[in-house]
Amino acid sequence: MSLNEELCLSMESYPALYENQSDSTKQQERHYYLLSELQNLVKDLPSSFQQRLSYTTLSDLALALIDGTVFEIVHGLLEIQHLTERNLYNQRQKLHSEHRGLKQELVRKHKEALQSCKSHNLAVLRGNQQVEIESLEQRIKDEQRMMDEKIVVEMDQKVVDQQTTLEKAGVPGFYITTNPQELTLQMNLLELILKLQQKESQSGSLFS
Repeated sequence: MSLNEELCLSMESYPALYENQSDSTKQQERHYYLLSELQNLVKDLPSSFQQRLSYTTLSDLALALIDGTVFEIVHGLLEIQHLTERNLYNQRQKLHSEHRGLKQELVRKHKEALQSCKSHNLAVLRGNQQVEIESLEQRIKDEQRMMDEKIVVEMDQKVVDQQTTLEKAGVPGFYITTNPQELTLQMNLLELILKLQQKESQSGSLFS
């Protein structure tokens, strides 16, 4: 191979090398931009959580957000959460409606029975009706408690799903926990991600 050929081959490799350097520079600029935005957003949080969100944590969070995948994941997780909340709310409303119907039906039935009841049987009838009312009230109370327990279990499971998904996506601060302080910190981190996503979608970031 002649010297000219070697020079030509060497020159051909420059665009790829320049492209890699350009990508790296863009990544660094994007990281700096995201980190700067996160540092500004953190100022709105309570001081106790500002102390928990160190420069390293915010820098790691900015790195995780660079390619936009985490924004999409968070959006998807929140859509699932809102859908679950709506479904559970509708189930609870349906149960309330059924209970209201049962109460109205019992009142109607009791009213009819009282109208056709002979006076000497009135005390016994009212005693029986009171037992029926208390029985229905207990049934309603039990069914509402079971519904509320179901809602808590399903929402807790959604939190675990979110924690697991975001941990796998490499988002700092996310892992399975029921510790109230850690949960609040994770909520604050989610809030930061959402605010940053909203800001980017409104302004159309130069680095996206």
